[in-house]
Amino acid sequence: MSLSRLRAEWSPNITRDLMAGTVVALALIPEAIAFSIIAGVDPKLGLYASFCIAVITAIAGGRPAMISAATAAMAVVMVTLVRDHGVQYLLAATVLTGVLQIIAGYLRLGDLMRFVSRSVITGFVNALAILIFLAQMPELIGRGMPTYVMLLASLAIIYLLPRLTKAVPSPLVAIIVMTVLSMSFGFDLRTVGDMGALPTEFPAFALPDVPLSLETLRIILPYSLTLAMVGLLESLMTAAIVDEMTDTDSDKNRECRGQGLANFVTGFFGGMAGCAMIGQSGINVSSGGRGRLSCFWAGAFLLFLCVVLGPWVAQIPMGALVAVMVMVSINTFRWGSLKSLFTHPTSSSIVMVATVVVVVWTHDLAQGVLVGVVLSGLFFAQKVSRFFAVTSELDGGARIYRVTGQIFFATAEAFHSAFDFREELTAVTIDVQSAHFWDLTAVNALDRVVLKFRQHDIPVEIVGMNAASQTLVDRLGLHDKGVTLPASGH
Repeated sequence: MSLSRLRAEWSPNITRDLMAGTVVALALIPEAIAFSIIAGVDPKLGLYASFCIAVITAIAGGRPAMISAATAAMAVVMVTLVRDHGVQYLLAATVLTGVLQIIAGYLRLGDLMRFVSRSVITGFVNALAILIFLAQMPELIGRGMPTYVMLLASLAIIYLLPRLTKAVPSPLVAIIVMTVLSMSFGFDLRTVGDMGALPTEFPAFALPDVPLSLETLRIILPYSLTLAMVGLLESLMTAAIVDEMTDTDSDKNRECRGQGLANFVTGFFGGMAGCAMIGQSGINVSSGGRGRLSCFWAGAFLLFLCVVLGPWVAQIPMGALVAVMVMVSINTFRWGSLKSLFTHPTSSSIVMVATVVVVVWTHDLAQGVLVGVVLSGLFFAQKVSRFFAVTSELDGGARIYRVTGQIFFATAEAFHSAFDFREELTAVTIDVQSAHFWDLTAVNALDRVVLKFRQHDIPVEIVGMNAASQTLVDRLGLHDKGVTLPASGH
């Protein structure tokens, strides 16, 4: 890698990257603690994980400026494992998760992002924005007027300061100013320290204390598979979003391998599995972070804050950090998509809304994206099937059928139904020059047509088949391999 490219990836603007990473590190602390509580583990597991994952993905990941750490989506998956088997099995599952993600990277599963439609990505982003906002509610509901004043004052700084200067990220200024005011006047506010105890020592290497047996593998493999899938899905979707936010490209398969290496190492340093975070990535990009340095600094400074400056960090009022996350929620939501609901095709709007509803309802990003992808596929199949047609003409005693369009599972039955097997003919020609056979269902439909005509002693000739379709028919077809239909024709 050339020096110029290395600099472009790592520190296009050192000052902005360091400042953005500082904001991210401060915002990561309460989230990492909260996610640890969700998983039912000590807060240090989430904080150690956020340090390790952020630093390693900054080096090995495929998307500069994207923040990876402990996340709620991963924490939810861990709850049952921790409850039934304990923390050591969680650490072992984290290591295995990393191995599976590395394998996925080498299998180039990151290329599958090409099949996720824009409507699904928009729905994913909007759902995350809603979830980020809803996640702040426990820190606001019933907390009293001082908290609301702190929130509004922080938001005022965040949105008004950039009109005066953009030299310093406004979220960082809001956090510092509100912390100083809170400590100076002794406001009775909920602080980071109220979330949980911060670690006082650096993470140490240790093997997970579990038996090396098939029974251990049987216990952790289902969880690791789920964690790997959820982690890669959220990371790849977040990478696509940051690509768009920064107008740059990323290496999705390298990102898979980087996430895997991060989780693999994290399991040996007492951390829980994690993945990319759209909220923190949004904070980073909004604060000016563009290089890998911002991610690396976010992880390293996080650990420094916890271990060295813990007593000070514990005094940060939650109202200021909630304001930062509210800002991220507002900035993340694609407000233009609301107007697009009435201008875009109905099918695209349905996919987007369905993705949002499922993600928000289940709090499961994987389920929402899966629903969106399936709906996109069904609508696509419906659109393609509209351009399918079969016409015919009679030439003496022979009939020529001309097929146009794509023949696959959605059009195979219409293809079969277009032929009249009761007509008395001397020969049948099926011209597929303007058609393409895509799958086993399409080949099976062709077999049924040819064999049924032959059952009525009518010779069939297929002409104009392209090379790709011919290869599929030669491999899967039966009509040229001596197969006949039963006497009943069924």
